[in-house]
Amino acid sequence: MAKRGGFPGGAMPGNMNNLMKQAQRMQRQMEEGQKELETKEFTASAGGGAVEVTVSGKKEVVKVTLSEEVVDPDDIEMLQDLIVAATNEALRQAEEANAALMNKMTGGFGGGFPF
Repeated sequence: MAKRGGFPGGAMPGNMNNLMKQAQRMQRQMEEGQKELETKEFTASAGGGAVEVTVSGKKEVVKVTLSEEVVDPDDIEMLQDLIVAATNEALRQAEEANAALMNKMTGGFGGGFPF
C-alpha cells in the first residue's frame, strides 16, 4: 500500500528548516560581503602612470589624476584614450573582486542556481 502524505524524496521538515537557515545565513554573508566590497577602491593607470583612475566597489569613478606632461592641447585624443584605458582596467579590477566574492559565497556555483 502506498504511503500517504509525507515529503517527496524523503525530505524531513527539520531538514527543510536547516536548509532555510543556511540559505538565510548565506544571504546575510553575501550582503555583508557586498557592503564591504562597496567600501573598497580600485586604482589603475595608463600611459606609464600618466593617467590614474580610481573607482569604488560600486563601480563609480571617484578620482582621476593626470600628470602635467600628458595634458597636451594638441593631442586631446591620446589623453581621452588613456583615461578610457585606465577606467576600464579599474572597473575590471572591481568586477574581478566582485566575482571572487560571489564565487566564495556560492562555493563555485557561479553566483546562481540551475533552477
